[in-house]
Amino acid sequence: MTESCTLIIFGATGNLAQRKLLPALYHLERADLLPPEMRIVCSGRKAHSQSDWLAYVQQVLEQHAREPLSGDDTDRFAARMVYHQGDLADPATFAGMATLLNDSNYPANRVFYVSLPPAVYGDVVEALDRQGMLEESDAWRRVVIEKPFGCDRESAQNLQRKLGRHLREDQTYRIDHYMGKAMVQNVLVSRFANLMFEPLWNRNYIDQVQITRTEQLGVGSRAGFYEGTGALRDMLQSHLMQLMALVAMEPPVSMDADELRDEKVKVLKTVRPIHHDAVHAQAYRAQYGAGRVDGEAVPAYLEEPGVDPHSVTETYAALRLYVDNWRWRGVPFYLRTGKRMAEARTMVAISFKQPPKHFFRTAHIERPPPNWLIMSIAPEESLRLEISVKEPGLAMKTRQIGLDAPFRCEHHAQTDAYEGLLMDLIEGDRSLFLRYDEVEWAWRIVDPVLGVWATERDFIPTHPAGQWEPEESYRIFDKAHHRWRHRLDPEP
Repeated sequence: MTESCTLIIFGATGNLAQRKLLPALYHLERADLLPPEMRIVCSGRKAHSQSDWLAYVQQVLEQHAREPLSGDDTDRFAARMVYHQGDLADPATFAGMATLLNDSNYPANRVFYVSLPPAVYGDVVEALDRQGMLEESDAWRRVVIEKPFGCDRESAQNLQRKLGRHLREDQTYRIDHYMGKAMVQNVLVSRFANLMFEPLWNRNYIDQVQITRTEQLGVGSRAGFYEGTGALRDMLQSHLMQLMALVAMEPPVSMDADELRDEKVKVLKTVRPIHHDAVHAQAYRAQYGAGRVDGEAVPAYLEEPGVDPHSVTETYAALRLYVDNWRWRGVPFYLRTGKRMAEARTMVAISFKQPPKHFFRTAHIERPPPNWLIMSIAPEESLRLEISVKEPGLAMKTRQIGLDAPFRCEHHAQTDAYEGLLMDLIEGDRSLFLRYDEVEWAWRIVDPVLGVWATERDFIPTHPAGQWEPEESYRIFDKAHHRWRHRLDPEP
């Protein structure tokens, strides 16, 4: 049985808590997965009475829960919760929290979820330690922080030094919600539970790997955050680099958290450094202009509220990387992400090499397209294998067909990534949380690109919203026949 604990959420009135954390905890309550004695302390600056807070939570759940609320489940969930008001800049806030948590009604095991801007992570952890709330003499203590973990390698190191003064690495849970998505975890299962893939999973058979995360949404209300971040930091350095590590890693000795993370770090360590002079050949950035998405006119990035009209912040970023180890030497990994694109899609697309001999020249058959293995993460959750077959009829003609295997059937319950990650957090399973060396090595890879882009402040290419990236992005490809795979189905 999972040990009971007290979960403290800093920033409980913020956007993440509203959209993800509170609904995820409620869904776990409905599924009877929360420890019986678990308590939830919600901390925020706004003044709420306990009854006002519970009414607020009710409104949040009505808006964001997957299903209509159940009275019994809602009552049980409310009985776990208490609101603690205070300004985090005031030491009295933490002193009052320490007094509250020392009450015997609150389990001694504690999880502190810091759902706040990264700039205050170090200050909050220091204040917790000053009040003795991280002391583990009687029970365990865990602290969760959300990405971004710094804005470059140097800032990530500075953040780690601040946290390291008060926390051990095994107490620090760096959460990347993408790692909690079922289909992301299915990348591991597809690789290591199906022996037929292993002999082909190397440079001898694979021609290229593409990892894509595109969306139709614009920057929306996140301009304040996005202006100082951009697509490379926001998505590619974190989510897509993690996906690449899962695709490229060697089989771990076990699924133990450190064994799994050791293998991911080995991948990141063997990524060929991007030299300053090679940045333009291996990286591309762009920004969306005005256009139409699903038939509706949308503004350019520079016209979004809160965006500097002279901004060169990239909303599209693509990289070509090489993993210089025995398995992958010479195979290009293409990573790309973008806003206001033609489709919203997240997938891993693996293209296999052509057969060494073309047997059908005498039948005047054109060279068939390559085989593809596509792991679709969103919007579909599926596995697709494309192979060449003969067309029906007397003529010797071939065509490509797709063998599709949906991951989720109609009777499978929907879950959110945060539900699984919260359960792992309570149970102390660190497998899907990032270790510091993963973070630092990922920053090492992209830092040269960020350095060059930081000096180029006069111009950035644009593409119309609602369309795919400009053809200029194709300059990063290693071979002339490489093209972006845009859709799950073959390109027309």
